[in-house]
Amino acid sequence: MFFTFLIMINSCTKEDEVLTINGTDITREDEINFFVWRGLNAFYLWQKDVPVLANNFFNNEEEIYRYFRQFESPRQSFYSLLFAPGITDRFSVFVNDYNELEKTFQGISTSNGMEFKLFRYTNNQNNLFAVVEYVIPNTSASSTAIKRGMVFNKINNTPLTTSNYKSLLFEDSSSNYTIHLANYNNGNPTNTNTSISLAKFEFTENPILVANVFSEGTKKIGYLMYNQFNSSFDDELNTAFGNFKSQNINELIVDLRYNGGGFVQSAIYLGSMITGQFTGEVFSKQRWNTKVLNATHNDNFINRFTETIIKSEQPINTLNLSKVYFIVSNNTASASELVINALSAYIDVEIIGETTKGKQVGSITLYDSDNLRKSGTNLNSNHKYAMQPLVFESVNKNNQNDINGYTPEIDIPGILLKEDYENLGVLGTKSDPLLDATIKLITKEAKSTFKKSNSITPQAFYSSKFARPMSNNMYFNIK
Repeated sequence: MFFTFLIMINSCTKEDEVLTINGTDITREDEINFFVWRGLNAFYLWQKDVPVLANNFFNNEEEIYRYFRQFESPRQSFYSLLFAPGITDRFSVFVNDYNELEKTFQGISTSNGMEFKLFRYTNNQNNLFAVVEYVIPNTSASSTAIKRGMVFNKINNTPLTTSNYKSLLFEDSSSNYTIHLANYNNGNPTNTNTSISLAKFEFTENPILVANVFSEGTKKIGYLMYNQFNSSFDDELNTAFGNFKSQNINELIVDLRYNGGGFVQSAIYLGSMITGQFTGEVFSKQRWNTKVLNATHNDNFINRFTETIIKSEQPINTLNLSKVYFIVSNNTASASELVINALSAYIDVEIIGETTKGKQVGSITLYDSDNLRKSGTNLNSNHKYAMQPLVFESVNKNNQNDINGYTPEIDIPGILLKEDYENLGVLGTKSDPLLDATIKLITKEAKSTFKKSNSITPQAFYSSKFARPMSNNMYFNIK
């Protein structure tokens, strides 16, 4: 999408900034606050619903500076401008360092490679325990005995609680720690005498965790576990589909249970690889605020199925399928839901798992420069703050989406089946209950054969992926 109008739709520019206010110097925070207002005034999806973001709310820049001095920080200024934060707008983000944000887009993080979910004890809601969901290859966790399904309830011999989990697991001071393993014990873990030490370091995660093929009678089933729509790995995704194509698969399972989203363009590529018979047709549409819609041609808000990966100019490996199966969870969000919604308008889609997140909105990165892009002139060198505000809503070719998420059997055909954290199995094998259920659905085995756990399900509290700044977001680069 091309935005040549970027600052033309704004009433103020950095070139117009005054240097003093009645003899008072403009501070660094004044500059950042002005950037926050300017960016949200231009692009924020709910701009017309926030009175302070109206073009005529302030008479001049001096009033803008003075208004935002009531807030203690630019971060507070940003969140004061969001529309119903936590309710309507649950995902707009303000970051301290855009370099770290950009690393997240590329799958670069500082981690020990262990992804896990925290739960409350069933008999004490203040105490927490963690269950390992998967281990990323070539990390500290992968070089130890850490496996999917392991339970731990202490860090450095300190029990995990709702008040200390962030400091023990996610802050800078927690770069190296020891986990203490426990037995699940129906959601009230009991300690063991086993501990494992882990170290965090910076690495790049390949979002393609598993890609293999199952032969089940006349069915040749491709299985892909894809954990982030990361444009740095579009070619690798295409290679995986090339392997599926060369093995003549006739069914496909795409596992998005841990995929919170990513780049829209990568989502278009995935949808185009699954199909291939709809090149040039509408994949999805975007609804922006009125200012943006009035400033550019409508075609800029339509995404289309494609046959080529733009950056590498590789032809896309297509499967031409008329049906696809997605494994989902309540962590499945944004770009993942975009693919499900877009394809459901063209082919048969079935989903297996839990209700998805319900995030049908996307964002762009705004920088403090003349045109709000990093490549813009006068990029402010006094800070590295950036915004990732929600700027568009995504719908399929029939103008449909579901802000409450997609529920198997209710919204989309499939199987409603939660992960059993007492018996997670091994990813990419039939010991994984969700994959096993999907294969049985494909091969028409009776639903009565699906094993459901009788154990008490503890209350989920937090996912390690939430510690990443863009864990549940859908975004793309403006040009």
